[in-house]
Amino acid sequence: MPTAVPNSPVTEGWLDWHPDPSSPVFTLPPGTVDTHCHVFGPQAVFPFAPERKYTPCDAGKEQLFELRDHLGIARNVIVQATCHGADNSALVDALQASDGRARGVATVRPDVGERELLDLHEAGVRGVRFNFVRRLVDASPADALSTIAEKIAPLGWHIVLYFESVDLPDLEDFFGSLPTPLVVDHMGRPDVTRPVDGPEFSRFLRFVAANDVWVKVTCPERLSVTGPAALNGERHPYADVVPFARRVVEEFPDRVLWGTDWPHPNLTDHMPDDGLLVDQVPQIAVTTEQRRRLLVDNPMRLYWPGETTTEVA
Repeated sequence: MPTAVPNSPVTEGWLDWHPDPSSPVFTLPPGTVDTHCHVFGPQAVFPFAPERKYTPCDAGKEQLFELRDHLGIARNVIVQATCHGADNSALVDALQASDGRARGVATVRPDVGERELLDLHEAGVRGVRFNFVRRLVDASPADALSTIAEKIAPLGWHIVLYFESVDLPDLEDFFGSLPTPLVVDHMGRPDVTRPVDGPEFSRFLRFVAANDVWVKVTCPERLSVTGPAALNGERHPYADVVPFARRVVEEFPDRVLWGTDWPHPNLTDHMPDDGLLVDQVPQIAVTTEQRRRLLVDNPMRLYWPGETTTEVA
C-alpha cells in the first residue's frame, strides 16, 4: 500500500458529493448494476496523479458501497478516474473489497505488460477507458489506444470512450477499426439544445448501429442546459436530456447501460441528489422490459457473463 503523503487542496470551486441523498421512490429491480461510478483516493493512501487536471475531494470505496446499498443497487462498475492517471491502485482496492460485487474499467499505458493485465483481470477489471474530451487531456490518445487495444482484445475486454458529439466525425472511422467492443460514456455528450432527430445525434445513432457499441445513458446533470436540477424533491429533473436517453433506449434496448457517475466529478453548478437520479430511470426507460434490460440484463451480460443476479448475496 502506498506511503501516506500530505493531501493537496481540492480544486477551487470543487463540489463535494451530496451528503444526504434521498431514498428513491422508484424501486430498482433486483440485480441492478451501476455501470459508471468512481472512487477518489482517499488521497492520503492513494495519491492523485501529478499530471491530473483537477484535485477532487476524497470519495472512497466505503462511501460508494454505502450509497450502493442506500439506493438499492446490487453491483457496481467502477471506472478509473482521470485524477488517478494510470495508477489503478484505488480501483483495485475497491474491487477487492467488493466481495465480487464490482467490476472495473482501468487506465493503462501502451507499454503495459501481460502480467499487469492479467493481475488487473484477476482483480475484476474488464475494460480500459480513453478520454478524448479535449479540455481533460493534453493530446489525442489515438495512437496509444491502438496499441493497447491489441493487448486487451485476447482478454475479452472492451474499450470505454469519452468524447463530445462535435468530435465524432473525426473519430468514428478510427473507433470503428478497433478490435474490441466499445462502450460510449454519456451518450457521446450530445448538445441537447439541438433536435433529438437532428443530424448530429442521428449521426451518433448511426455510428452505434454500424458498430459493436454499447451506450451509457448517464450523466443528465452534466448534459442538461435547462434543467431543472435533481434537488429538493424535483420529480422531473433534466427534462431536456430525457428525449435523447429515451431514444437510445428505444433503438438499442440490448446495448444500453445506466449509472450514477458518483461522486460526480467536475460539476460546477450543483451537486445532484442521487436518489432523484434513480427516480429519473422510469422517464428514460418507460416499460418494465426496457428497465430490466437497461439495469440488469445488459450489464450482467457485459461484465458478469454466465452469472445470474440471484448469485449476489
